[in-house]
Amino acid sequence: MISNTSQLKHPLSIKKWICISVVISTVLLPISIHCAVAADTDLKQGEQFNSVEERRLFNTIQAERANIREEKKELELRKKELKSIEEGVDKKLAEIDSKLEEFKQLQKTIETLLSAKSEEEVKRTQELANIYAKMSPDKAALALSGLNPQLAADLLGNMKVKAAAKILDQITRQKATELSTTFSTIQIE
Repeated sequence: MISNTSQLKHPLSIKKWICISVVISTVLLPISIHCAVAADTDLKQGEQFNSVEERRLFNTIQAERANIREEKKELELRKKELKSIEEGVDKKLAEIDSKLEEFKQLQKTIETLLSAKSEEEVKRTQELANIYAKMSPDKAALALSGLNPQLAADLLGNMKVKAAAKILDQITRQKATELSTTFSTIQIE
């Protein structure tokens, strides 16, 4: 098993490791099983030992066979673990993909709503500008003086030039300068 998953940079590296492990286990496992079976067959044919050396070799082979069986069990366990990890990774990737798709849909909805809101604001600003343009210049100037400078500049920008000039003429010099500066500054939204 991988001891430190933080070293992995991407879930695909887990899949590569899984594939390599499976390939190694499918190649080495049959070879080790074949050797164990061959050794078992040879030893069963002559279980009588002619020397101490033969008995020592028999015991060594038996120990190796036990080790091979144990390694086979460990490999099977690792295969199962890797398969469950791979399934978990696949599930997580599927969840991430579905969440990403969900976020994209939400983003489209938000963009649509913002666009509609912006269009409505432009429409209302135009209507309000028409109202201010129809007012007497001194009353419109008084009302515009109390508004947010950006809104007041937008309203003046939506009026006909003559109407806006008459209103600006009635506003104090400082407020007129502020509104002119705000109007001439490009706003990036």
